[in-house]
Amino acid sequence: MNNELNNEVKWSENIVLVDADYVDNVTFNLIVNFERMIGRRIPQADIAKWLDCIALDGGIREGENEIQVILIHSKDKQQMNNFVPGNYVNDLSGKAFKDHLGEFTINAYQAEEYAKTNDFFSEVLELICTQKGIKRVMVIPNAEDAYIYNKVRETLRQADDEDKRITVFAMQPQAGGNYRQEILGYSLMAALGIKADEIKE
Repeated sequence: MNNELNNEVKWSENIVLVDADYVDNVTFNLIVNFERMIGRRIPQADIAKWLDCIALDGGIREGENEIQVILIHSKDKQQMNNFVPGNYVNDLSGKAFKDHLGEFTINAYQAEEYAKTNDFFSEVLELICTQKGIKRVMVIPNAEDAYIYNKVRETLRQADDEDKRITVFAMQPQAGGNYRQEILGYSLMAALGIKADEIKE
């Protein structure tokens, strides 16, 4: 596993684990489809707004919360092209922002050359599940890959930790497990500034 992450000592009570390549790709598809559907240009997604929505869907409420965001990406992708800010090294990793939900600290980790992003994502999820002090986990895997989603479900089944509230985000409902599910698209639409009444029209 990426040693930098393995040596990380302080875990927050709230963890957001993101397959950043997957989320960026989904966001691109949403931009293209909604621009065609509602007939206007859609700007890049506001990453802070998106993380707020994920946190709320994961059960975090207003207060002095600490939320740790872990972005997993492949070696050949150095930024999220459809988010602002989006560059891992310059804009995101080691950065933090604070709002009504608390303080979000963001770190980006790239899969080593010998490890696929998917395998690295699973390893990090396993590591998170073993940490006793973590209360809420929000997981955004590549749910469209059946192999990955099954691996995530199996990892969470083995965790079976009543002290953790685990929420898995996907674009559509998935075969269940011992965790909550939320639709990923809603948070992305909010971050892209797409309003419900625009879609109805």
